[in-house]
Amino acid sequence: MARLADYFVLVAFGPHPRGSGEGQGHILQRFPEKDWEDNPFPQGIELFCQPSGWQLCPERNPPTFFVAVLTDINSERHYCACLTFWEPAEPTQEVVCAEDATEREEEADEGGPAQLSPATPGPPGQLFAPKTLVLVSRLDHAEVFRNSLGLIYTIHVEGLNVGLENVIGNLLTCIIPLAGGSQLDSVEDGVRTISLGAGDRQVIQTPLADSLPISRCSVALLFRQLGITNVLSLFCAALTEHKVLFLSRSYQRLSDACRGLLALLFPLRYSFTYVPILPAQLLEVLSTPTPFIIGVNAAFQAETQELLDVIVADLDGGTVTVPECVHVPPLPEPLQSQTHSVLSMVLDPELELADLAFPPPSTNASSLKMQDKELRAVFLRLFAQLLQGYRWCLHMVRIHPEPVIRFHKAAFLGQRGLVEDDFLMKVLEGMAFAGFVSERGVPYRATDLFDELVAHEVARMRADENHPQRVLRHVKELAEQLYKNENPYPAVAMHKVQRPGEASHLRRVPRPFPRLDDGMVQWIVDQATAKMQGAPPAVKAERRTTVPSGPPMTAILERSGGLHGNSARRLEVVRNCISYVFEGKMLEAKKLLPAVLRALKGRAARRCLTQELHLHVQQNRAVLDHQQFDFVVRMMNCCLQDCTSLDEHGIAAALLPLVTAFCRKLSPGVTQFAYSCVQEHVVWSTPQFWEAMFYGDVQTHIRALYLEPAEDGDHVQVGELSAREDERSALDVASEQRRLWPTLSREKQQELVQKEESTVFSQAIHYANRMSYLLLPLDSSKSRLLRERAGLGDLESASNSLVTSSMAGSVAESYDTESGFEDAETCDVAGAVVRFINRFVDKVCTESGVTSDHLKGLHVMVPDIVQMHIETLEAVHRESKRLPPIQKPKLLRPRLLPDEECVLDGLRVYLLPDGREGGTGGTGGGPALLPAEGAVFLTTYRVIFTGMPTDPLVGEQVVVRSFPVAALTKEKRISVQNPVDQLLQDGLQLRSCTFQLLKMAFDEEVGSDSAELFRKQLHKLRYPPDIRGTFAFTLGSPHTPGRPPRTAKDKGPSLRTLSRNIVKNAKKTLGRQYVTRKKYNPPSWEHRGQPPPEDQEDEISVLEELEPSTLTPSSALKPSDRMTMSSLVERACCRDYQRLGLGTLSSSLSRAKSEPFRISPVNRMYAICRSYPGLLIVPQSVQDNALQRVSRCYRQNRFPVVCWRSGRSRAVLLRSGGLHGKGVVGLFKAQNAPSPGQSQADSGSLEQEKYLQAVVSSMPRFADASGRNTLSGFSSAHVGSHVPSPRARVTTLSNPMAASASRWTAPRGKLGSVRASGRSGGLGADVGSRLAGRDMLGPPQANGAPPDPGFLRPQRAALYIIGDKAQLKGVRPDPLQQWELVPIEVFEARQVKASFKKLLKACVPGCLFPEPCPVSFLRSLEDSEWLIQIHKLLQVSVLVVELLDSGSSVLVSLEDGWDITTQVVSLVQLLSDPFYRTLEGFRLLVEKEWLSFGHRFSHRGAHTLAGQGSGFTPVFLQFLDCVHQVHLQFPMEFEFSPFYLKFLGYHHASRRFRTFLLDSDYERIELGLLYEEKGERRGAQACRSVWEYMDRLSKRTPVFYNYMYAPEDTEVLRPYSNVSNLKVWDFYTEETLAEGPPYDWELAQGPPEPPEEERPDGGAPQSRRRVVWPCYDSRPRAQPDAISRLLEELQRLEAELGRPPERWKDTWDRVKAAQRLEGRPDGRGTPSSLLASSVPHHRRSLGVYLQEGPVGSTLSLSLDSDQSSGSTASSSRQAARRSTSTLYSQFQTAESENRSYEGTLYKKGAFMKPWKARWFVLDKTKHQLRYYDHRVDTECKGVIDLAEVEAVAPGTPTLGAPKTVDEKAFFDVKTTRRVYNFCAQDVPSAQQWVDQIQSCLSDA
Repeated sequence: MARLADYFVLVAFGPHPRGSGEGQGHILQRFPEKDWEDNPFPQGIELFCQPSGWQLCPERNPPTFFVAVLTDINSERHYCACLTFWEPAEPTQEVVCAEDATEREEEADEGGPAQLSPATPGPPGQLFAPKTLVLVSRLDHAEVFRNSLGLIYTIHVEGLNVGLENVIGNLLTCIIPLAGGSQLDSVEDGVRTISLGAGDRQVIQTPLADSLPISRCSVALLFRQLGITNVLSLFCAALTEHKVLFLSRSYQRLSDACRGLLALLFPLRYSFTYVPILPAQLLEVLSTPTPFIIGVNAAFQAETQELLDVIVADLDGGTVTVPECVHVPPLPEPLQSQTHSVLSMVLDPELELADLAFPPPSTNASSLKMQDKELRAVFLRLFAQLLQGYRWCLHMVRIHPEPVIRFHKAAFLGQRGLVEDDFLMKVLEGMAFAGFVSERGVPYRATDLFDELVAHEVARMRADENHPQRVLRHVKELAEQLYKNENPYPAVAMHKVQRPGEASHLRRVPRPFPRLDDGMVQWIVDQATAKMQGAPPAVKAERRTTVPSGPPMTAILERSGGLHGNSARRLEVVRNCISYVFEGKMLEAKKLLPAVLRALKGRAARRCLTQELHLHVQQNRAVLDHQQFDFVVRMMNCCLQDCTSLDEHGIAAALLPLVTAFCRKLSPGVTQFAYSCVQEHVVWSTPQFWEAMFYGDVQTHIRALYLEPAEDGDHVQVGELSAREDERSALDVASEQRRLWPTLSREKQQELVQKEESTVFSQAIHYANRMSYLLLPLDSSKSRLLRERAGLGDLESASNSLVTSSMAGSVAESYDTESGFEDAETCDVAGAVVRFINRFVDKVCTESGVTSDHLKGLHVMVPDIVQMHIETLEAVHRESKRLPPIQKPKLLRPRLLPDEECVLDGLRVYLLPDGREGGTGGTGGGPALLPAEGAVFLTTYRVIFTGMPTDPLVGEQVVVRSFPVAALTKEKRISVQNPVDQLLQDGLQLRSCTFQLLKMAFDEEVGSDSAELFRKQLHKLRYPPDIRGTFAFTLGSPHTPGRPPRTAKDKGPSLRTLSRNIVKNAKKTLGRQYVTRKKYNPPSWEHRGQPPPEDQEDEISVLEELEPSTLTPSSALKPSDRMTMSSLVERACCRDYQRLGLGTLSSSLSRAKSEPFRISPVNRMYAICRSYPGLLIVPQSVQDNALQRVSRCYRQNRFPVVCWRSGRSRAVLLRSGGLHGKGVVGLFKAQNAPSPGQSQADSGSLEQEKYLQAVVSSMPRFADASGRNTLSGFSSAHVGSHVPSPRARVTTLSNPMAASASRWTAPRGKLGSVRASGRSGGLGADVGSRLAGRDMLGPPQANGAPPDPGFLRPQRAALYIIGDKAQLKGVRPDPLQQWELVPIEVFEARQVKASFKKLLKACVPGCLFPEPCPVSFLRSLEDSEWLIQIHKLLQVSVLVVELLDSGSSVLVSLEDGWDITTQVVSLVQLLSDPFYRTLEGFRLLVEKEWLSFGHRFSHRGAHTLAGQGSGFTPVFLQFLDCVHQVHLQFPMEFEFSPFYLKFLGYHHASRRFRTFLLDSDYERIELGLLYEEKGERRGAQACRSVWEYMDRLSKRTPVFYNYMYAPEDTEVLRPYSNVSNLKVWDFYTEETLAEGPPYDWELAQGPPEPPEEERPDGGAPQSRRRVVWPCYDSRPRAQPDAISRLLEELQRLEAELGRPPERWKDTWDRVKAAQRLEGRPDGRGTPSSLLASSVPHHRRSLGVYLQEGPVGSTLSLSLDSDQSSGSTASSSRQAARRSTSTLYSQFQTAESENRSYEGTLYKKGAFMKPWKARWFVLDKTKHQLRYYDHRVDTECKGVIDLAEVEAVAPGTPTLGAPKTVDEKAFFDVKTTRRVYNFCAQDVPSAQQWVDQIQSCLSDA
């Protein structure tokens, strides 16, 4: 029984003590005046009566009522019911508050809660003061309080004849039952009718179960105010301990909302700050750091604005605001959506019927009270579903004297499948749940509705999930029970209470509320108390029972295991493997192991493993041999590697007894247990795991403690009993014991308590041992691993010293010193482990009630245990080192290039799979080549991994992955699992810009120092301090990378002496390094008197395989005319300029004035622009001295120079750096832009304008009078729809000088005046007028925008300047007459770099994508924006091509002129000129535009230490990608194959060749690279130039040749550039694991396949078929195309016949020629109709035709043809499009004229080489003896210079000489270098040869 009300208080308005305008509450009277013993009077009631503050009011407000809640220090809640009414203020009160009555009036209007009905003011000037009646109670009967206080007020107002003292006395002495109507004997006990003695009657119904909250209508109102989603989010916020603040203008609504939210949280109790109505004076409480649920009047909303972490629910506005920094986790799916839908069915039953055509008659909606219970029922079901099976995770740690219960959170989450769920995780960690466990975990107690629901209704709820009507029925059933709990006897609920009359508050009450008689009230209270003491105490008889546990838990959502579904087959594999291991069938076990390791990703397989291993343990011990031990440990490690630190599935817990059971004998008396090999898992260092394990074991032992006696009792029924006992859970046993506890004697109770305590103590000792096993490393040097692990790392962060404040620390210290340990690290580990165990012991023992003596004893024992274990481990470690190492596979040595040296020998590593599926046998199928076990080698050139797959079922495949050291872009350390024994190992991830990724885990035998050395060496090789340290330089030179590179100084002399010795007679024949197309006279006007630099002397190689390129005829130079260094360099450029007719290098200074352009040597000393070549094409009219000034206007001094001229439209393409803003752009800038250095800027701009004018004047269209018709002859197909109209307006004179002179007098236009006014000085004005003197080319656009680059207007400017939009900002829109600016947006180099990084990650991801591969690959590809950049480049290039093709010249002036400019200019030339699409042309293009014009290869490739910070920016690779895109769209237009582009892409970053090193020709000359030091050659030395290498290679194999090459004569390519038309280059995605990248051709050639004819044992021929695996084999080599195959076959057959094999190119050319001849007799003729182009001089392309049908549609694979009848007009174009056969042998005709004598001779090869028949040619003109493979061979194999011949003498046959030949047919030719042995076919021919050679010598 309990008092209905504890205190009655009367509070009135009083002045504030500090005299401020605010009043404050004063307690006038309180009854009883003495505090109750069991319930002291709560403090601060005055504040809560008027939460908005005490204020006077100018009018009478109606009375208000609300219930505030105060919480005392014992967390008891006191309900304060407050009824407030207003009385006229007493004069004293008025005086106090007169000064700010007005203020208060406003405040009352705003903040007063009492504006409920329009109030009528009293007499003018009259103020009213509030007075409050307060009832304080511990019971929540709001209605009864309202009625009781209302009655007191009514008596006062209506003046009823009832004593207020009696009423209040009765109220305070009213006693009602606490709860549990069902537990009482009669209705009278459950329902209490009370009367306060004023003719009133009230019925109080106590709820049936006091554990269920009372909500009345509050939950329904909350949903009405806020809606479903908002309430759900508040619900989750309150559960996950966030701060929740309610706002409303109504206090009653605030307390209702808070009560409703609390009712929803049942069965959890909210244990934080709970203040439904917070007074204004206490608003600072809102900034408390702890969670809360608080209600505040909406008037104070402004004060709540700055709260950053509070969720605000506005009840009046219906909104919930969650701050950005707060994350409220939602309910786990599917519960969230299910709850939402059920709530909407309850709140809006009409929703289901809204769409029905014939809706049923409307159903009665539930009453508000019933709806409230239905909503609560939904949440009750939700909790039952969330916490279903929670009792199975309770650990009974102690039963007596009080139950101690712990909850195994990890197991609960794991079994529910909700480990990842944020919401449940937070709920379980929260205070409310801790309270739930301690309150509801008790096994023997009273049960309520929730217990029943969670135990018995779970199955029903699962079955109902998909049936909304059944769910609704269940909800209604639960709601009935909740309703019945609140209203057990609805029939008797009749109240009779007087109320005041209508508007009674407005009547003038004759007197204020009277002062009550204290004595009388106190007497009534005392009387009642005395009567109560006489009565027997009413003890609430709780009906306690064993709480039902319910069915075991299931996953909340059955998640399929994905790839690792736990199929029976997988479990079978695990079982078989284990049985093989224990039966000793190791080979079988080894085969199954990879499958087992894969299966162990699944949970069931891991459980199965632990169960199987348990079967093999007898008496807690299982001794294995070494191999068995190794297998078991590997499987255990694999099991543990996927365990999280919490071990939610209990795998680590199941393995814990096993790791101390399985062992192996190392030597007599030394045993190694499995735990020493499975320590590297995070779970062992997690305190929560050990606690859960400990409590689980304690529970088992305590259960056993109480089950033992029962089994001893009756021997007959032992069997049945034990069976029954086994079924009883620990909770059942505990429940039984709690029931018996009161009946036991005191001694018995003591005994049980002692037994339990000692059980816990013994377990603590056991666990201290176990923990030391798993935390102390076998090898103390591995302590760093321990310290890095989670748990111990945290411990160590506290203090690194050993002497800690704890006793354990000091003991550990003393032990270490005693045992003589000097190794600080070991002691450190021991100390850390001791501290970890002590912390654990402290926690579990205090929670489990272990006595302090025992705890002290434990603290003393722990250091001993650890110390003993360390000593044991020392012996084990020592012995384990002596074990023979497990046989590891032999390291496979990689194949190296001739000059490649190993820097670091193989470190054993495992190559792990990265994000590419190829090698792992993913969706693409194929074997799991990765992970592979092998070694990583570091050489001077590459990082190479070679190894074998770890999966034994894959077979003996060698896996090679390598990349050049120079291509390394990112290196990061990783910690990864070793794929064999699943231990955590240090690893390294290396990513390269050649799209390779090495993700490696070091083998345990590789020490950390070796790994570190590897990283350091790699870094040193990747970023050498100087470019001379790169592989291309160290190649073939004696010094290794370790030594400092030689300086340039000593390099020169050695070169010179070498070249002097080797080169004797080079004056007669000058060899060229490049294959030249035309003869040309190099410029000789510079440095006439300068002696020739000796470095440049080209020697003629006398190698076996001599390059034909060294034999190209060129004009002999007299020594005085030797080219200087700078002009020698310009070979590629000059040849191309001459081909294009852009200028000649005449031998005199006189220039052909008719030529519009000339080659200027102004930059020969690189004085004007370091990054330009030495010779430049400039307009004829511009003097060299003016160029210096022009260059100042451009970035990096890169002024506009011509790089190409169209053969058709004669338009020129120019390139330059971006403008400095002082030049032409300055013309367009705003008027008053001040310019620095007035005169300099002026003169610079002037020169610049002159220069551009000269360029325009040099164009034929504008220079010729007839220029206006130049375009009329062109077909519209080329110009598109914009054919330029003839320009009659252009008044250009034929003489450019005269033309410019005539313009000086032209009238000054607008621009001129702008310039003149903007700058001082008359010169600028003239320039302006000169430029403005033409009429405009077209009206400016209406919108003032610059012309759209995509829309080429029919009226074209003579010159378009393509510039950067940012750079051309502020440019005026009206175009000049002759040139026009085209601003475009371009990306910067850093964007290319960032984009490439993302592209690398997309194509070679470091780890697997979370979602299916294609989707995520495409998404990351899109994110990289690489293809968008390619699209932009192609788009701009096609624009420029269109402009050039229509006759306008274009100047590309972007960024610094060496990145995007180079890309665009090169692409434009490639698209416009078919010559650049040949092998030689492309090389020329790269040499000219990229190398000579100074693309910064070293800077962009970060070749040296200086460039390390800038990173890799693949501008050149991007250009190659663009070429690849064009190649894909026009496969017949390119002579080179796609492999050629990949080869360049690989080697531009590899630093194997010197071609792509350094940033400009200037730097190359400084290092002596441009005149390749031929003197340094030693034998067949490796190529320095990539072009030389490719030439050699293409002679041997057609790998760079495109058989589909059949170019159109005048084809200008216009590729599609939309992203949808672009393809990802397979260079980025393909790989060949069989041999590594195929771009180092010497390495890529695998071992030759045995021919089919070889028959082992004379059997049938073996088939040569083999499986070709994607990503393993090189597909082009495994399945070559038909033509390559036929050429190979021809070579093989020739070799078999003993004929010298013919070059593939000759064979190919012969086939094409034969095809041409065959084409005619068949009557097909030349298919000119098919391939005719719109240009008159088209080339007829003949080819192989595959007839398709009678109609005669043909597919042309054009091989080649001769030129069409040449006319002078097309001769220059023919030169560009010469047949491919002549590309390779252009000088055949020239050589045939010089053949003085020829025939076959046998020649003895070099040392140890055989005799071979060769075709020799004696050339008297060139004074040389050349030899060829056979008569028709066009390529010379070697040269003997007759100048070096000393004697010709008869010879003798040597070993291997032809047998049938007479001895006299042998003769020797002795030169200064060596002796050549020859043998003719017979004696006469030998004699003739000797005579011919002698005569030649004598002629000389």
